[in-house]
Amino acid sequence: MSETQKVTDLPSAAPPGGNGVDRFFEISARGSTFGREIRGGFATFFTMAYILVLNPIILGSAKDKFGHQLDHVQLTTATALVAAVMTVIMGVGGNLPLALAAGLGLNAVVAFQIAPLMSWDDAMGLVVLEGLLICVLVVTGLREAVMRAIPQPLKQAISVGIGLFIAFIGFVDAGFVSRIPDVASTTVPVQLGGTGTLSGWPVLVFCLGVLLTIGLLARRVKGAILISIVTMTTVAIVINSVADVKNWGLTVPKVPDDVVASPDFGLLGHFSLFGAFGRTGAITVVLLVFTLVLSDFFDTMGTVVGISAEAGLLDEEGKVPDLGRVLLIDGAAAVAGGAASASSATSYIESAAGVGEGSRTGFSNLVTGGLFAFALFLTPLLTIVPMQAAAPALVAVGFLMMTQVKHIDWDRYEIAIPAFLTIAVMPFTYSITNGIGAGFLAYVLIKAVLGKAKEIHWLLWATSALFLVYLAIDPIEQILGVK
Repeated sequence: MSETQKVTDLPSAAPPGGNGVDRFFEISARGSTFGREIRGGFATFFTMAYILVLNPIILGSAKDKFGHQLDHVQLTTATALVAAVMTVIMGVGGNLPLALAAGLGLNAVVAFQIAPLMSWDDAMGLVVLEGLLICVLVVTGLREAVMRAIPQPLKQAISVGIGLFIAFIGFVDAGFVSRIPDVASTTVPVQLGGTGTLSGWPVLVFCLGVLLTIGLLARRVKGAILISIVTMTTVAIVINSVADVKNWGLTVPKVPDDVVASPDFGLLGHFSLFGAFGRTGAITVVLLVFTLVLSDFFDTMGTVVGISAEAGLLDEEGKVPDLGRVLLIDGAAAVAGGAASASSATSYIESAAGVGEGSRTGFSNLVTGGLFAFALFLTPLLTIVPMQAAAPALVAVGFLMMTQVKHIDWDRYEIAIPAFLTIAVMPFTYSITNGIGAGFLAYVLIKAVLGKAKEIHWLLWATSALFLVYLAIDPIEQILGVK
C-alpha cells in the first residue's frame, strides 16, 4: 500500500453529475469517474481472486470430528457467492471501495482448530454466532471498548502468529515438510520432504511456485499471488500430462472436460447455531467464538481505516464515514459466510489495489461483486488447482502478515514476552486459540508482577481467566472429580 493519502490529495471534486448513479455513489463528488471505478473494480477482483482457490483447499483438506470433508466444488460455489453478495452490499450500503470474501486466517481457525472438535454444521454455526456477536458489539458500541482493552502489540502478535501458522500449513500440505513417524523414536518432530530430502514433481511445483511468488512480490507486481497460482497450475497440468505422478493429493491438475458448469449450492444453510454446545464444553465453545471474533475484529478495523485513508475518505478527525454501517455489514458478512459454509467473510486489504487504480466509491464493488458472481459458473476451472500450486500463496500471505512484527517493542519485556509466546505457540501447538491464550495470560501475569495490575482492562482479566480454565481443564476436572 502506498503512503496514506490525505483528503486534500484527491482530484478537485467535479460538480455533482446529473446521473442518478453518480449522485448515489458520490462518484463525481469524490473526484472519481466511472472509468476509474470500473478499472478499480477489476483490479481488486484479480488481486483477491486467489481466495476462490485457497478457501476450498483449506476448508476441503480438513476433517471434522466424524471424519467428514466438505465438497470442493460446493466450497468454491459458496466462496464465490458470499464474496459476490457481500461485496455488492458493502458497495451499496457502505459506499466504500472495500471488497469482502472468506478471510485467510479465519478459515484456518475453522478448518484446523474448530472442525476437529465437532461436526462441520456445528463449526459453521459458531461462525454465524461470531458474526451475530460482532453485529451486537457494533450496535451497542462495545466493539471499540473491546479494541481498547487489548494492547496493540498483542493484536499485532496475533496477526503474526496466524501468518506463521498459515505458512506452516502451506509447507506441510505441499509436502515440503512432513511429520517424522513416531516409530522412528526421534526427538525431531518434522523433516524436509517425506524422507529428509525433497523428491517428486509435486514438490518441485511448490518450490518453483514459492520462488515465482516471492519474485513477483519483490517487484510489487499487482496480482502477484493470482499470477503465481495460475502459472504453476499450468505447469502442473503439463507435468501431469507427460510424467507419471502418483500423488498430487486431493486435486489432480488436469484440464476439465467442461470449463463452465452450473453452480452447486449444496452447502448453503448447513449450519447448527447451538449444536457445538452439546458436543463441546461451554468454556471451549466460548473461547473458540472469542478466537474467531478476535481474528475478524481487529483485521477489519485496520483494513477499513487503511483503505479509507488510502482513498482519502477520512474526515477532519481521521474517522471513517458511516463507520457503524460499514462494520455492521462486515459483521453480517461473517454471518453469511457461516450460513453458506464458506467460513467467516471479512474485508480485504487487497481492496487497496482498486484504490490504487482510482476507486473512491462503492460503485467499484458492483464490478468486483459481478466478477465474483461470474466465477460461480467457472467451478470446473477453479477446482483443478493442486495444493502444490496454491500453497506458495499461503507462504506469501504468511510473510505479509509477519511484517507487522516490526511494530512490536521488543525492548519492553512486558510486551515482548507475551507477543513472543502468542507468535510461537500458534504454529508449535497447531492452535491459534492456544497462542492467544498464552499471550494474554503472560501479559496479565507480567503486568501484575510489575505492580501494574491497574493498567489491565477488566475485559482482559475476564478473558485471561477463561483461557486459564481452558488450558488447565484436565487438572480442574480431576480436582472436581468430573473425570
